[in-house]
Amino acid sequence: MSTPHRSVVANAFYGVLNPIPFGCFVAALVFDILYLRTAVMLWDKGAAWLIVIGLLFAIIPRLVNLAQVWITSRRSALRADRLDFWLNLIAIVAAIFNAFVHSRDAYAVVPTGVWLSACTVALLAIGRIIVAVQPSAEGGLVHE
Repeated sequence: MSTPHRSVVANAFYGVLNPIPFGCFVAALVFDILYLRTAVMLWDKGAAWLIVIGLLFAIIPRLVNLAQVWITSRRSALRADRLDFWLNLIAIVAAIFNAFVHSRDAYAVVPTGVWLSACTVALLAIGRIIVAVQPSAEGGLVHE
């Protein structure tokens, strides 16, 4: 099985933009935990903004991933790439629900917002781990 041929420009956009949502969602989780512990509204509002920014930055990498995994190289896409796609999609859906939860007033965000933030981060982290340890077609590990 040959390695998938992927666009250099698409890979560049994916490589630059894909870490941004993960960082925003991790920061939102930290802010949610701080809000849970302190009840200072600043942390809740900060988490809400980080979730929205993470969702906005998640659009382009997911579209690139959609095209590369399911359209242009669907025959040569690895199982780990497909699983990563689905985990990211589920994480984005959880983040959308989390954005709605964070639109509530004051302490109504707790504990649902914390759990949704934790689920989003866990799903994204699992997807990254799966892709990082996926075997290549030659039998070794893929190092990008």
